[in-house]
Amino acid sequence: MLAGTAEGLTLDEMAERLGVARRTVERMRDAVATVFPAMEVVEDGRERRFRIPSGLDGLFQAPTAEELAALTASAEAMDRQGAHARAAALRALEQKVLSAMRASARRRLAPDLEALLQAETIAVQAGPRPFEEETVLAAVREALKALSTLRFRYEGGSQPGRVREVTPYGILFGRSNYLVAEEVGAGTGPRNWRLDRVFEPEVTGRAADRPEDFSLQAYADESFGIYQDDTEDVVLRITPEGREDALRWRFHARQKVEPQADGSTIVRFRASGMRELAWHLFTWGDKVEIVEPPALQAMMRSELEAAVRTHVRN
Repeated sequence: MLAGTAEGLTLDEMAERLGVARRTVERMRDAVATVFPAMEVVEDGRERRFRIPSGLDGLFQAPTAEELAALTASAEAMDRQGAHARAAALRALEQKVLSAMRASARRRLAPDLEALLQAETIAVQAGPRPFEEETVLAAVREALKALSTLRFRYEGGSQPGRVREVTPYGILFGRSNYLVAEEVGAGTGPRNWRLDRVFEPEVTGRAADRPEDFSLQAYADESFGIYQDDTEDVVLRITPEGREDALRWRFHARQKVEPQADGSTIVRFRASGMRELAWHLFTWGDKVEIVEPPALQAMMRSELEAAVRTHVRN
């Protein structure tokens, strides 16, 4: 970690990443300094940061068969999901890692790596294939790096085909991929723009006024899934039959799980995206009861009634 950071790490940051006490990490730092005398101490205000500026040699950074297998499997999974651009980036990284290894290390790893790749795979779940047009992703990423606005023709929303200029905030990857951006001059705050409906993207070179305190992770955590609507306080009751599954399941990044005396489980969180949440709760069958909010109860009833109308014929 010290060789992989330009700024260096404080003792508290090391302790947090390794999950150990500060005294333990102090001993670890001293041991590393013995092996790597080039370790530097950088004064950062009242804090001291530590780093190894010259990096590590191949003896210390050779990957394991498990690490390479995880990298290969991730690229394969992205390819199957339709995320070809990110899969290609992972494969390019894999080639760079392999080419940097010593020939003797590659030969030692080859049998174990082949065995793992043959014995492990990732099940592909049914769902939409995420759109990843390389030229669109490249333009969005260039605008994000350059802090520039982005102009494109958007074949979605209430006015399909209209040219928009937006301040990009980030990209949400998932079952569908979205650009999070605010239309210039609209004053609406960030919105989700489907990447498969973005055409002819152009990095304008005009400065993008993105709020300094915006957090893409916090924005994503506000919603269950992708859809953003009114934020609601959600309370779910998982029956005793579904208790074990609920204790291993994450409905939301900031959920609170409360086991009950009768064997049921209460799950609380605050989120938007009631339609997607209703779709997900349907997969729990009779193991989940929506306690709050009324809007989610109404959404579930509406979706169930629509399904019944479609599938019940007299």
